[in-house]
Amino acid sequence: METKTEQPVKAPPAFTGLSDAEAESRRAQGLGNRATIPSSRTYWQIFKENAFTFVNIVLFGLGIILILLGRVSDALVSVGVISINMIVSIVQEIHAKQTLDHISLITRPAVTVVREGMLKKVDLEAIVAGDVLLVETGDQVVADGALLSEDAIQVDESQLTGESNPITKHTADPLYSGSFCLSGSGYYQAEKVGSESLTNRLTTSARAFRRVKTPLQKEVNLVVRVLLLVAGYLEILLIVNSLFEKIPLVESVRMSVVVLGLIPNGLFLAIATSYAMGAVRIASKGALVQQSNAIESLSHVNVLCLDKTGTLTTNRLKVNHLVPVQTADDIFRCALGDFTASFQSRNQTTAAISEACPGSAQPTLESVPFSSTYRWSGLAMNSGVYILGAPETVLAALEQQDSLLPTIEEWTQQGLRVLVFAHSPNVVPLHDVHDAPVLPAGLVPLGLIALADELRPEARETLENFRKAGVEPKIFSGDNPDTVAALAKQAGFDPQSEAVSGIELARMKPEQVSQALANQSIFGRIAPQQKEQMVHILRDQGKYVAMIGDGVNDVLALKGADLAIAMQSGSQAARAVSDIVLLDDSFGVLPQAVLEGQRILNGMQDTFKLFLTRILYVVLLILSSAAIGGFPLTPKHNSILTFLTVGLPTIALAAWAKPGAVPQTNALRRISHFVLPAGLALGLAGMGVFIGFLIMPAVLSGHFSLSNSIEVDLGSIGLNIAQTALTSFSIFCGLFLILFVEPPSQFWVGGTSLRADPRSYYLAGGLCAIFVLILVTPPLRNFFELAPLAWFTYLLLFGLASLWALLVRWLWRSQALDRYLSLE
Repeated sequence: METKTEQPVKAPPAFTGLSDAEAESRRAQGLGNRATIPSSRTYWQIFKENAFTFVNIVLFGLGIILILLGRVSDALVSVGVISINMIVSIVQEIHAKQTLDHISLITRPAVTVVREGMLKKVDLEAIVAGDVLLVETGDQVVADGALLSEDAIQVDESQLTGESNPITKHTADPLYSGSFCLSGSGYYQAEKVGSESLTNRLTTSARAFRRVKTPLQKEVNLVVRVLLLVAGYLEILLIVNSLFEKIPLVESVRMSVVVLGLIPNGLFLAIATSYAMGAVRIASKGALVQQSNAIESLSHVNVLCLDKTGTLTTNRLKVNHLVPVQTADDIFRCALGDFTASFQSRNQTTAAISEACPGSAQPTLESVPFSSTYRWSGLAMNSGVYILGAPETVLAALEQQDSLLPTIEEWTQQGLRVLVFAHSPNVVPLHDVHDAPVLPAGLVPLGLIALADELRPEARETLENFRKAGVEPKIFSGDNPDTVAALAKQAGFDPQSEAVSGIELARMKPEQVSQALANQSIFGRIAPQQKEQMVHILRDQGKYVAMIGDGVNDVLALKGADLAIAMQSGSQAARAVSDIVLLDDSFGVLPQAVLEGQRILNGMQDTFKLFLTRILYVVLLILSSAAIGGFPLTPKHNSILTFLTVGLPTIALAAWAKPGAVPQTNALRRISHFVLPAGLALGLAGMGVFIGFLIMPAVLSGHFSLSNSIEVDLGSIGLNIAQTALTSFSIFCGLFLILFVEPPSQFWVGGTSLRADPRSYYLAGGLCAIFVLILVTPPLRNFFELAPLAWFTYLLLFGLASLWALLVRWLWRSQALDRYLSLE
């Protein structure tokens, strides 16, 4: 479809392109670009990743075995909880996908195509074989074809070849979809589109390597792997015990279901759901998340590297000064205007100069488009060679330069971008035998140009917010160090900061570069390869690095960072490798994204506490039960315990989580302060309840004696009563645990700081009401295999749970276990 935002403009006479009728005819013949870029995971991927996990497959398999053994209700319950979690996660992720796909479709960059001699912006799907396309600096080549323009361009084919060296393309040279234009601009004809080209792999290949796991994901993976080992060990013990004790197969399978329930499969679902909903929330504020874990990743960032142009500034330039040297002002302006008009490639600099100095295109013999690597551009005409570039580069080739230095220094101190325009009457080659650009010697200066960058209005406040959050900003720019420093100080950097140049860094040893990065924050005249090197050094120092960029020269650094962020108006190359795209070109949204990341981390920390406390408790129960022979829980008991104390609470607590600073320490170590006292105390108390109700018949009949062995009732009725009492006690303790995880008042503060959110009371009370409803409804009570107990028995169990709550609160507040284990 054709975009409506811009009026079509004329293309050069040599490129007429197809007519609209011809394009429609070719599309009807199947020559259209139907293999479009997927903006997110497919519905099948969402279903597959949520449904076909290892634990789900095993549990569903055990469920089938239970059905074959006649235990249909056990089978339904054993997979019921994970099925509910799975369905909720799938529904939420699909909703998030639809929202993000809509935003991605709106913001997807258009392609410039020539139709009937006019340049038009069209969607990727509108391209057909035979179309003439315009590619400019930073654009992505979207179809396989041949270059038509006479001017050479440089492309990056690293996504296809793995080699990052720029490749110069001349007329008739092939261009491949998946590559990016590094410098220059030109027209090429699409020969292979759709499924015949690489277009469908563009974005995925560019971002495939950016599967960077966040600290939270690594910790969850560790927990799940450890618990897989624990569950496997317990399963082996069960198998051995079943063989020696001749336990019926159906009972062995039921016990296996409980053991496999130790694996916190819901953690993955909880994280996926949190990521999806966080992405939707932050999208409404102006940031498109391209990697699901990007927002959580942002909350770990402690160094923020940003380019100046287009990030700290608005990417809009205007000419402030034009000063001729050794020539008349009108001659200088005319030559400068003709120079910029003769270039097919356009950028912000040439656009600003062309507006100040209109000119007409002249015949050219050779051209060198601007590149951030060599920092100059040049044209060879019949009247000689003209060069426009940075002072540090061009001055070395001038015959006279001393008179220019005071003006250049004055302008750079004001934060202006300075360019030198020079000329040689001799027509000399601009490329060497290897086709690399060569700056001619003996140039004569024609004049100086000063361009002003406009600082983004939100830049100062945003950087200050990052500093308050403990994030250190650093500027990596290709501009003059003094210019960069002047603008950086306007944005709130330390007025005493000194800028370090890329030339100085190139002379340093690696350890000196590392020291410079540790001590300084402003860097100018930094080449793309240096940006990448500096990002890697910061990561080697243990920093969690985010990189914000908008140009092709930022791509290498974006690839190397823990988190890559691009501007929507930036190059396609930068957007393609980024984890987050700032839709309004404002990085003022990032502090809000940091808060969203903190919300995710805090919600997951609460989820961790509930999951791991329950897991530690059940493991202790299973191991302790080996001493008496009775298994403490059935699949139905375990399912109701999991559903009421973990399943529903974690969904609510994740939704209610609030942002707040999260310590940059290992999450497992942090929450051990909560989990160990709660889990150990609950394990001892739970086993006491279980054994107590097993020996109660012996006590009541007078057969219990300290001098005799304990008589326990392992018959179906006695064991069911003990299991019911244990399940009830565990649920009561689990409801108290919710109040400890999210303390609504000072009384509940022990393992966690005060949250003062009364919804915790409502949640615990509502879950308690559900459990009471199950107990007083015979069909439900029978379905969950809960034995009917006297009302005072439930009061006794609730009282014991209250005593456990007081005990564990004392353990947290006294930090007795922490001191014993040296957990600080």
